[in-house]
Amino acid sequence: MSNSQKRAIQNYRSRLGERGLARFEVLGLDSDKALIRDMARRLAEGGTQSAQIRDVLMKTVSGEPPKKGGVYAWLRSSPLVGADIDLERVRTEVREIDL
Repeated sequence: MSNSQKRAIQNYRSRLGERGLARFEVLGLDSDKALIRDMARRLAEGGTQSAQIRDVLMKTVSGEPPKKGGVYAWLRSSPLVGADIDLERVRTEVREIDL
């Protein structure tokens, strides 16, 4: 490889580093290559979707059992918790229907 090619690669990798990206190599199945590349691209985009993907991956890879009470905690985080909402159904006389 010529010096100019080495310098071009070094410049490219330093520009990646300035953007917060790193180049690395992983070993895996050939059939998973596209999946891993797409996942890495999505994670590098940033934003809420990549944070969600990262969270799901961390939970899946860590092997920890899921925490109990997640649905209950989610329901309790509603802004309507503690609101005085009348949920009583009004009972009326039965209507007669002609069939």
